[in-house]
Amino acid sequence: MAYVIAEPCIGTKDRACVDACPVDCIHPKADEEGSDSADQLFIDPVECIDCGACVPVCPVSAIYAGDDLPDKWAEFADKNAAHFGR
Repeated sequence: MAYVIAEPCIGTKDRACVDACPVDCIHPKADEEGSDSADQLFIDPVECIDCGACVPVCPVSAIYAGDDLPDKWAEFADKNAAHFGR
């Protein structure tokens, strides 16, 4: 199960997770199109290798394993996937 970025990331977009990801599956990066207009960062559920490297570097604790995503943020699993057209 892939990791999911949830509500605490909205408005924060710290990007420490982008640097920590060994497979480059967290977007948008600062230099990507749409970076300024995106309200949060997203994890590609197909590319994510479930390593968890992104979790400890998130300053707002917004990243969860899909199975551990709080019910109140369940829609963020679909929101992350939809960002990548999945």
